[in-house]
Amino acid sequence: MRYRLRRSRRRSTGLRIDGDGLLVAAPLRARIGDIESLLHQHQQWVLDKLAAWRERPPPPQLSLHDGAQIFVLDRELTVNIATAGRAGWQVDGSTLHLRTSATVDAEKCLKTALQALARTHFGARLQALAPLLGVVAPPLRLSSARTRWGSCSRRNGQATIMLNWKLLLLPAALGDYVAIHELAHLHEMNHSPRFWSHVAAACPDWQARRAELRRLGRQLPAFVG
Repeated sequence: MRYRLRRSRRRSTGLRIDGDGLLVAAPLRARIGDIESLLHQHQQWVLDKLAAWRERPPPPQLSLHDGAQIFVLDRELTVNIATAGRAGWQVDGSTLHLRTSATVDAEKCLKTALQALARTHFGARLQALAPLLGVVAPPLRLSSARTRWGSCSRRNGQATIMLNWKLLLLPAALGDYVAIHELAHLHEMNHSPRFWSHVAAACPDWQARRAELRRLGRQLPAFVG
């Protein structure tokens, strides 16, 4: 059985199935023999989950054209596409203007616009949510990962939070949950009960939001993949 191994300062070994297969998250000193023994014990569960993932229907395709509608943070925006000498974008009320060029098509222009909006929005949300957990918001980086919504890391004493810009296409409350989840890692770099207590203090309905994130995240249009 092929798997990816990720070690971190966690107390127990966890198994997760995603679009890239089986991920094993293990403590730093976990022995390979113990990890593979755990896989052997749960092999039927892993095989069933892998089969279920492969049988999932493909994500819908977004038909990007002039007049198309797209939801961004609970707002419905109408896309206006025009050709100009220089590519660019602008949000004007409920209209997202995309200006394409000979080298930048509408899809690339849309992705640029969404990433810029995500950087502004999530940067502000981290600053607003951090006091709820009694921490200072670290620098933000954006991710384009297919299956991971966020991460928190430390290097040389400096923390960084990475959020997936595609969260912009989901309800704002779900993006807040992911931001709170990663901010809580500034207290606990694991998923221990103490970690979840920090999450619950700032987001009491975190379980409902996590379930909704899993459901809606699978429905994102393929153009953002």
